[in-house]
Amino acid sequence: MEYGRHLDNPRAVAYYEATLANAAAQDDDRHMATKHLAMSETAIGKPAAAGSDSWAAHYSPGRWAHESGMILSRLGDLDAAEEHLHLALDIHGLDRRRTRAIVLADLGGVRLRQGDVDGAMATWREFLNCADGIRSAKVQAALRDMHVRLRRYSGVPEAQELRERAARVTA
Repeated sequence: MEYGRHLDNPRAVAYYEATLANAAAQDDDRHMATKHLAMSETAIGKPAAAGSDSWAAHYSPGRWAHESGMILSRLGDLDAAEEHLHLALDIHGLDRRRTRAIVLADLGGVRLRQGDVDGAMATWREFLNCADGIRSAKVQAALRDMHVRLRRYSGVPEAQELRERAARVTA
């Protein structure tokens, strides 16, 4: 953060601030996490330098929205997490299937934690549609996570159907 503080690269600053916010959230330091998440939001809102070939050029507002949603989820602010994940889906669009699939998987998990079982299953159904044919360690991890979470709903036919579809996508 000392190094990042002096950078004239908003995306790099946003990345560093979000990384610190994520670490603080994992350490259950809500004050530090929210402070640095706000600083990250300010930085990502600034225009990127024209023609920038910075290492941080990949850290787009969509990636920021996804990461912020997961930080907020870790902090227990599930409504804000869901809002950020929807924002990430809107920003990422359909051209990044792998990223979209991962955001959908995370959104399903947030909805389940909110107690919206039907919303989680609908989101995970969309995730499975998107993930089909993608070979990615992150997608595979999301499939395993969804499969485990759905065990609790073994008596629900839709949950069983999703688990079976996840097994086929994984294979």
